[in-house]
Amino acid sequence: MSVSTFTKSGAKATTSVKLDKKVFGVEVKDHGLLKIAYQAYLANGRVNLAKTKKRGEVRGGGRKPHPQKGTGRARAGSSRNPLQTGGGVTFGPTGSENYFIKLNTRSRRLALRQALSLAAKSEKIIVIDDFVLASGKTKDALNLLIKIGASGKTLIVLESKTPETSRPIRNLPGTQLIQARYLNVYGVLNADKIVFSTSALLAIDALMEAK
Repeated sequence: MSVSTFTKSGAKATTSVKLDKKVFGVEVKDHGLLKIAYQAYLANGRVNLAKTKKRGEVRGGGRKPHPQKGTGRARAGSSRNPLQTGGGVTFGPTGSENYFIKLNTRSRRLALRQALSLAAKSEKIIVIDDFVLASGKTKDALNLLIKIGASGKTLIVLESKTPETSRPIRNLPGTQLIQARYLNVYGVLNADKIVFSTSALLAIDALMEAK
């Protein structure tokens, strides 16, 4: 499997890069693992900040709100019970919930190979010799992406980041820069175009073969 390659200036390269079939040519029969990996990425990045107060944690309510008998109302021992306005919350979030979804390394890598294979099949992958922005300007980054045909939500995968590359990419809406070792199913599936540098492709291949 081969894809069109561009030079670091954005010109079409004379030779094309062949993608490793073990990484970009995996047959996807069932999307179940992809779904689990996608959900695991969101769940494991979730910050658990939601917390409500139980009946015993709400301030006040120590005095009986009205007499036990003679008022025609239901008996009540506190104005802070969950049935009253301003009372505690029944079965609300406590702030100690664990949303972590564990996915072993083998399954995580297989899910990433499946996602990359779907991206390659949909012709979302673009390879560039090196994504270099010596000027560090957003305008130059945008022009380079336009030259290589990267439009829409674009994921740029590099072996390593530099301030000159990271800074202008941050100012481009819908464009994300990520290191090859942090590539994930969520980013691959959500991208309209995925731009790999040649060194990043080699890093991905090595990562998939690592034990």
